[in-house]
Amino acid sequence: MTARALYARPGAAAIEHVPFRASDGTELALARVTREDAANGDRPAVLLLHGLTASSDMFVLPETRNLVDVLLDAGYEPWLLDWRGSCRLPYNDDDGAGYSFDDVALYDIPEAVARIRERIGGRRLFVVAHCLGALSLSLSMTAGLVPGLAGVVAQGVFLTPKLAASTRFRMHFGFEVLRRRIRHVPVDFRKAGFRSKYTPLFALASLGADCPDPTCQMLHNSAWSVGASLFVHDQLDRRTHERLADLFGSAPMCVIPHLRRIELAHTVVRWNLSDGRYSALPENALDSADRIDCPVLLMSGSENGLWLDANKLCHDVLTARHPRLDARYVEIPGYGHVDPFIGRGAALDVFGHIVEFLDEHR
Repeated sequence: MTARALYARPGAAAIEHVPFRASDGTELALARVTREDAANGDRPAVLLLHGLTASSDMFVLPETRNLVDVLLDAGYEPWLLDWRGSCRLPYNDDDGAGYSFDDVALYDIPEAVARIRERIGGRRLFVVAHCLGALSLSLSMTAGLVPGLAGVVAQGVFLTPKLAASTRFRMHFGFEVLRRRIRHVPVDFRKAGFRSKYTPLFALASLGADCPDPTCQMLHNSAWSVGASLFVHDQLDRRTHERLADLFGSAPMCVIPHLRRIELAHTVVRWNLSDGRYSALPENALDSADRIDCPVLLMSGSENGLWLDANKLCHDVLTARHPRLDARYVEIPGYGHVDPFIGRGAALDVFGHIVEFLDEHR
Protein backbone atom coordinates (compact mmCIF):
# COMPACT_ATOMS: atom_id res chain seq x y z
CA MET A 1 0.00 0.00 0.00
CA THR A 2 1.27 3.48 -0.81
CA ALA A 3 0.38 6.88 0.53
CA ARG A 4 -2.53 8.50 -1.22
CA ALA A 5 -1.94 11.39 -3.58
CA LEU A 6 -0.44 14.42 -1.88
CA TYR A 7 -2.21 17.75 -1.96
CA ALA A 8 -0.76 20.27 -4.40
CA ARG A 9 -2.08 23.30 -6.21
CA PRO A 10 -2.78 22.51 -9.87
CA GLY A 11 0.15 23.54 -12.04
CA ALA A 12 2.27 24.61 -9.08
CA ALA A 13 4.39 21.51 -8.77
CA ALA A 14 4.98 18.03 -10.14
CA ILE A 15 4.96 15.16 -7.65
CA GLU A 16 6.91 12.02 -8.48
CA HIS A 17 6.12 9.01 -6.33
CA VAL A 18 9.25 6.90 -5.88
CA PRO A 19 8.67 3.18 -5.10
CA PHE A 20 10.27 2.50 -1.73
CA ARG A 21 10.32 -0.56 0.47
CA ALA A 22 12.57 -0.75 3.56
CA SER A 23 15.00 -3.65 3.73
CA ASP A 24 12.95 -5.29 6.50
CA GLY A 25 10.11 -5.61 4.01
CA THR A 26 8.00 -2.66 5.17
CA GLU A 27 6.48 -0.72 2.30
CA LEU A 28 6.82 3.04 2.78
CA ALA A 29 6.13 6.05 0.55
CA LEU A 30 8.65 8.50 -0.87
CA ALA A 31 7.85 11.44 -3.13
CA ARG A 32 9.89 14.12 -4.91
CA VAL A 33 8.34 17.52 -5.55
CA THR A 34 9.59 19.71 -8.39
CA ARG A 35 8.51 22.87 -10.14
CA GLU A 36 7.20 22.08 -13.59
CA ASP A 37 8.63 25.29 -15.03
CA ALA A 38 12.03 25.26 -13.32
CA ALA A 39 15.33 23.47 -13.78
CA ASN A 40 15.98 21.30 -10.74
CA GLY A 41 19.47 20.02 -11.45
CA ASP A 42 21.24 22.34 -9.03
CA ARG A 43 18.63 22.62 -6.27
CA PRO A 44 19.67 21.36 -2.81
CA ALA A 45 17.31 18.61 -1.61
CA VAL A 46 15.30 18.79 1.62
CA LEU A 47 13.84 15.63 3.15
CA LEU A 48 10.70 16.35 5.22
CA LEU A 49 9.80 13.98 8.09
CA HIS A 50 6.34 14.11 9.67
CA GLY A 51 5.39 13.15 13.22
CA LEU A 52 3.72 10.01 14.52
CA THR A 53 0.16 9.44 13.12
CA ALA A 54 0.50 12.42 10.77
CA SER A 55 1.76 12.12 7.19
CA SER A 56 3.62 14.11 4.56
CA ASP A 57 0.28 15.86 3.87
CA MET A 58 1.15 18.18 6.78
CA PHE A 59 3.80 19.83 4.59
CA VAL A 60 1.55 20.41 1.55
CA LEU A 61 -1.70 21.84 2.91
CA PRO A 62 -3.64 23.37 -0.01
CA GLU A 63 -5.47 25.94 2.12
CA THR A 64 -2.31 27.73 3.29
CA ARG A 65 1.06 28.72 1.91
CA ASN A 66 2.72 25.48 2.93
CA LEU A 67 6.33 24.53 3.56
CA VAL A 68 6.74 22.80 0.19
CA ASP A 69 5.58 25.99 -1.58
CA VAL A 70 8.10 28.03 0.38
CA LEU A 71 10.97 25.61 -0.24
CA LEU A 72 10.27 25.50 -3.98
CA ASP A 73 10.19 29.31 -4.14
CA ALA A 74 13.48 29.45 -2.23
CA GLY A 75 15.21 27.16 -4.73
CA TYR A 76 15.06 23.80 -2.94
CA GLU A 77 13.83 20.36 -4.01
CA PRO A 78 11.52 18.88 -1.33
CA TRP A 79 11.37 15.12 -0.74
CA LEU A 80 8.53 13.69 1.36
CA LEU A 81 8.86 10.45 3.31
CA ASP A 82 5.89 8.66 4.79
CA TRP A 83 7.71 6.53 7.36
CA ARG A 84 5.97 3.64 9.08
CA GLY A 85 4.17 5.90 11.55
CA SER A 86 2.22 7.65 8.78
CA CYS A 87 -1.58 7.61 8.80
CA ARG A 88 -1.37 7.09 5.03
CA LEU A 89 0.13 3.63 5.61
CA PRO A 90 -1.58 0.68 7.32
CA TYR A 91 0.66 0.34 10.37
CA ASN A 92 -1.49 2.35 12.80
CA ASP A 93 -4.57 0.21 12.22
CA ASP A 94 -5.72 -2.61 14.48
CA ASP A 95 -4.09 -5.15 12.19
CA GLY A 96 -0.93 -3.15 11.63
CA ALA A 97 2.45 -4.67 12.33
CA GLY A 98 4.21 -3.67 15.55
CA TYR A 99 7.34 -1.55 15.45
CA SER A 100 9.49 0.71 17.59
CA PHE A 101 11.39 3.89 16.77
CA ASP A 102 14.46 1.68 16.40
CA ASP A 103 12.94 0.49 13.11
CA VAL A 104 12.41 4.05 11.91
CA ALA A 105 15.98 5.00 12.84
CA LEU A 106 17.61 1.87 11.42
CA TYR A 107 15.57 1.32 8.27
CA ASP A 108 13.20 4.09 7.23
CA ILE A 109 15.32 7.22 7.52
CA PRO A 110 18.79 5.97 6.46
CA GLU A 111 17.39 4.03 3.51
CA ALA A 112 15.30 6.99 2.37
CA VAL A 113 18.39 9.19 2.57
CA ALA A 114 20.32 6.63 0.53
CA ARG A 115 17.56 6.47 -2.10
CA ILE A 116 17.47 10.27 -2.37
CA ARG A 117 21.23 10.45 -2.71
CA GLU A 118 21.06 7.96 -5.57
CA ARG A 119 18.85 10.47 -7.38
CA ILE A 120 20.50 13.78 -6.48
CA GLY A 121 24.14 12.78 -6.80
CA GLY A 122 26.47 15.25 -5.13
CA ARG A 123 23.87 17.91 -4.37
CA ARG A 124 23.50 18.94 -0.73
CA LEU A 125 20.80 17.26 1.35
CA PHE A 126 19.03 18.78 4.35
CA VAL A 127 16.42 17.27 6.67
CA VAL A 128 13.49 19.08 8.29
CA ALA A 129 11.86 16.81 10.88
CA HIS A 130 8.91 17.11 13.23
CA CYS A 131 8.22 15.47 16.62
CA LEU A 132 8.87 11.72 16.65
CA GLY A 133 10.26 11.93 13.14
CA ALA A 134 12.92 14.23 14.61
CA LEU A 135 13.42 11.98 17.62
CA SER A 136 13.97 8.97 15.33
CA LEU A 137 16.32 11.05 13.18
CA SER A 138 18.43 11.83 16.26
CA LEU A 139 18.92 8.09 16.78
CA SER A 140 19.93 7.63 13.13
CA MET A 141 22.38 10.53 13.34
CA THR A 142 24.04 9.44 16.57
CA ALA A 143 24.41 5.96 15.07
CA GLY A 144 26.33 7.48 12.16
CA LEU A 145 23.77 6.11 9.69
CA VAL A 146 23.10 9.40 7.88
CA PRO A 147 26.50 11.13 7.69
CA GLY A 148 27.22 14.17 5.61
CA LEU A 149 23.90 15.98 5.84
CA ALA A 150 24.14 19.69 5.09
CA GLY A 151 21.97 20.58 8.07
CA VAL A 152 18.99 19.48 10.16
CA VAL A 153 15.94 21.35 11.46
CA ALA A 154 14.30 19.51 14.38
CA GLN A 155 10.88 20.82 15.43
CA GLY A 156 9.33 20.13 18.84
CA VAL A 157 11.74 17.54 20.22
CA PHE A 158 15.11 16.01 19.32
CA LEU A 159 17.42 14.36 21.88
CA THR A 160 15.90 15.39 25.21
CA PRO A 161 12.15 14.75 25.53
CA LYS A 162 10.39 16.63 28.31
CA LEU A 163 6.77 16.08 29.34
CA ALA A 164 4.51 17.67 31.92
CA ALA A 165 3.99 15.68 35.11
CA SER A 166 0.36 14.86 34.27
CA THR A 167 1.33 13.66 30.80
CA ARG A 168 4.09 11.48 32.25
CA PHE A 169 1.61 9.91 34.66
CA ARG A 170 -0.89 9.08 31.94
CA MET A 171 1.79 7.66 29.65
CA HIS A 172 3.35 5.43 32.30
CA PHE A 173 0.25 4.25 34.12
CA GLY A 174 -2.88 5.05 32.13
CA PHE A 175 -1.45 3.82 28.85
CA GLU A 176 -0.29 0.59 30.46
CA VAL A 177 -3.91 -0.13 31.35
CA LEU A 178 -5.09 0.90 27.89
CA ARG A 179 -2.45 -1.18 26.12
CA ARG A 180 -3.90 -4.36 27.59
CA ARG A 181 -7.32 -3.59 26.11
CA ILE A 182 -6.84 -1.73 22.84
CA ARG A 183 -4.38 -1.64 19.98
CA HIS A 184 -4.69 2.03 19.08
CA VAL A 185 -6.30 5.33 20.15
CA PRO A 186 -8.41 6.80 17.30
CA VAL A 187 -9.08 10.47 16.63
CA ASP A 188 -12.10 10.20 14.31
CA PHE A 189 -15.22 9.72 16.42
CA ARG A 190 -17.31 9.11 13.30
CA LYS A 191 -15.30 6.02 12.45
CA ALA A 192 -15.02 4.82 16.04
CA GLY A 193 -18.76 5.02 16.64
CA PHE A 194 -20.76 6.08 19.68
CA ARG A 195 -21.07 2.58 21.14
CA SER A 196 -17.41 1.65 20.67
CA LYS A 197 -14.87 0.84 23.38
CA TYR A 198 -13.24 4.18 22.58
CA THR A 199 -16.21 6.31 23.68
CA PRO A 200 -14.83 6.83 27.23
CA LEU A 201 -11.59 8.19 25.74
CA PHE A 202 -13.51 10.73 23.65
CA ALA A 203 -15.62 11.64 26.68
CA LEU A 204 -12.45 12.23 28.72
CA ALA A 205 -11.00 14.37 25.93
CA SER A 206 -14.14 16.53 25.88
CA LEU A 207 -13.84 17.62 29.52
CA GLY A 208 -13.23 21.34 29.68
CA ALA A 209 -12.93 21.64 25.89
CA ASP A 210 -13.99 24.87 24.20
CA CYS A 211 -14.37 23.30 20.75
CA PRO A 212 -17.33 20.96 20.11
CA ASP A 213 -15.52 18.86 17.49
CA PRO A 214 -14.54 15.43 18.95
CA THR A 215 -11.42 15.10 16.80
CA CYS A 216 -10.21 18.53 17.86
CA GLN A 217 -10.90 17.60 21.47
CA MET A 218 -8.85 14.42 21.13
CA LEU A 219 -5.91 16.29 19.57
CA HIS A 220 -6.05 19.74 21.15
CA ASN A 221 -7.41 18.84 24.57
CA SER A 222 -6.01 15.35 25.08
CA ALA A 223 -3.31 14.37 22.54
CA TRP A 224 -4.55 10.79 22.21
CA SER A 225 -5.47 10.62 25.92
CA VAL A 226 -2.14 11.70 27.42
CA GLY A 227 -3.60 15.05 28.50
CA ALA A 228 -1.41 17.23 26.30
CA SER A 229 -2.18 19.58 23.40
CA LEU A 230 -0.93 19.47 19.82
CA PHE A 231 -1.65 23.03 18.69
CA VAL A 232 -2.84 26.48 19.61
CA HIS A 233 -6.44 26.40 18.42
CA ASP A 234 -6.54 29.93 17.02
CA GLN A 235 -3.49 29.28 14.83
CA LEU A 236 -5.40 26.87 12.56
CA ASP A 237 -7.19 27.87 9.40
CA ARG A 238 -10.88 26.89 9.53
CA ARG A 239 -10.40 24.50 6.61
CA THR A 240 -7.46 22.79 8.29
CA HIS A 241 -9.52 22.41 11.46
CA GLU A 242 -12.37 20.82 9.50
CA ARG A 243 -10.15 18.00 8.26
CA LEU A 244 -8.06 17.23 11.32
CA ALA A 245 -9.35 13.65 11.17
CA ASP A 246 -7.84 13.43 7.69
CA LEU A 247 -4.46 14.84 8.73
CA PHE A 248 -3.96 12.75 11.88
CA GLY A 249 -4.56 9.06 12.44
CA SER A 250 -4.80 6.63 15.32
CA ALA A 251 -1.96 6.44 17.84
CA PRO A 252 -0.61 2.86 17.94
CA MET A 253 -0.04 1.27 21.33
CA CYS A 254 2.94 -0.71 20.00
CA VAL A 255 5.26 2.32 20.34
CA ILE A 256 4.25 3.21 23.90
CA PRO A 257 6.76 0.90 25.70
CA HIS A 258 9.61 2.49 23.74
CA LEU A 259 8.28 5.99 24.43
CA ARG A 260 8.08 5.20 28.13
CA ARG A 261 11.69 4.03 28.21
CA ILE A 262 12.76 7.17 26.35
CA GLU A 263 10.81 9.40 28.71
CA LEU A 264 12.25 7.74 31.82
CA ALA A 265 15.77 8.17 30.44
CA HIS A 266 15.05 11.80 29.47
CA THR A 267 16.82 11.10 26.20
CA VAL A 268 16.51 8.87 23.15
CA VAL A 269 17.46 5.28 23.95
CA ARG A 270 17.34 2.06 21.99
CA TRP A 271 14.44 -0.31 22.59
CA ASN A 272 15.85 -3.56 21.14
CA LEU A 273 18.81 -4.27 23.40
CA SER A 274 19.11 -8.02 22.82
CA ASP A 275 18.38 -8.16 19.07
CA GLY A 276 21.62 -7.99 17.12
CA ARG A 277 19.90 -6.43 14.13
CA TYR A 278 19.76 -3.15 16.02
CA SER A 279 23.32 -3.15 17.36
CA ALA A 280 24.25 -0.29 15.02
CA LEU A 281 22.07 2.04 17.10
CA PRO A 282 23.52 3.53 20.29
CA GLU A 283 21.97 2.44 23.58
CA ASN A 284 21.83 6.12 24.55
CA ALA A 285 21.77 8.67 21.74
CA LEU A 286 22.83 11.62 23.90
CA ASP A 287 26.02 9.80 24.88
CA SER A 288 26.84 9.54 21.15
CA ALA A 289 25.89 13.09 20.21
CA ASP A 290 29.48 13.77 19.20
CA ARG A 291 28.69 11.81 16.01
CA ILE A 292 26.36 14.59 14.82
CA ASP A 293 28.38 16.09 11.98
CA CYS A 294 26.19 18.92 10.68
CA PRO A 295 24.56 22.13 11.92
CA VAL A 296 21.29 21.66 13.81
CA LEU A 297 18.45 24.15 14.24
CA LEU A 298 16.25 23.24 17.20
CA MET A 299 12.83 24.85 16.88
CA SER A 300 9.73 24.95 19.06
CA GLY A 301 6.59 26.94 19.63
CA SER A 302 6.53 28.89 22.89
CA GLU A 303 3.20 27.22 23.75
CA ASN A 304 4.26 23.63 22.99
CA GLY A 305 1.68 21.66 24.96
CA LEU A 306 3.26 18.26 24.35
CA TRP A 307 7.06 18.41 24.71
CA LEU A 308 7.16 21.76 26.57
CA ASP A 309 10.61 23.38 26.17
CA ALA A 310 12.38 20.12 25.28
CA ASN A 311 14.33 21.67 22.42
CA LYS A 312 15.55 24.56 24.53
CA LEU A 313 16.80 21.98 27.01
CA CYS A 314 18.41 20.07 24.15
CA HIS A 315 20.20 23.21 22.99
CA ASP A 316 21.49 23.89 26.50
CA VAL A 317 22.72 20.31 26.90
CA LEU A 318 24.39 20.14 23.48
CA THR A 319 26.02 23.54 23.94
CA ALA A 320 27.47 22.46 27.30
CA ARG A 321 28.60 18.98 26.22
CA HIS A 322 29.61 19.66 22.62
CA PRO A 323 30.50 23.34 22.25
CA ARG A 324 31.99 22.76 18.79
CA LEU A 325 28.64 21.58 17.43
CA ASP A 326 26.72 24.27 15.56
CA ALA A 327 23.44 23.93 17.46
CA ARG A 328 21.04 26.84 17.75
CA TYR A 329 17.54 27.30 19.15
CA VAL A 330 14.62 29.31 17.80
CA GLU A 331 11.35 29.75 19.70
CA ILE A 332 8.22 30.74 17.81
CA PRO A 333 6.01 33.02 19.98
CA GLY A 334 2.35 32.04 20.24
CA TYR A 335 2.67 28.65 18.52
CA GLY A 336 2.18 25.16 19.92
CA HIS A 337 3.53 21.81 18.82
CA VAL A 338 2.34 21.06 15.28
CA ASP A 339 0.96 24.45 14.22
CA PRO A 340 4.48 25.67 13.31
CA PHE A 341 3.88 23.53 10.20
CA ILE A 342 0.08 23.52 9.76
CA GLY A 343 -0.80 26.94 11.18
CA ARG A 344 -2.44 29.45 8.87
CA GLY A 345 0.35 31.99 9.46
CA ALA A 346 3.29 29.58 9.53
CA ALA A 347 4.68 30.87 6.22
CA LEU A 348 5.05 34.32 7.77
CA ASP A 349 6.02 33.39 11.32
CA VAL A 350 7.95 30.11 11.03
CA PHE A 351 9.17 29.09 7.60
CA GLY A 352 11.48 32.07 7.26
CA HIS A 353 13.60 30.70 10.12
CA ILE A 354 13.89 27.38 8.30
CA VAL A 355 14.82 28.90 4.93
CA GLU A 356 17.31 31.27 6.55
CA PHE A 357 19.05 28.30 8.19
CA LEU A 358 19.07 26.30 4.95
CA ASP A 359 20.38 29.26 2.93
CA GLU A 360 23.22 29.75 5.37
CA HIS A 361 24.44 26.20 4.77
CA ARG A 362 23.51 25.55 1.14
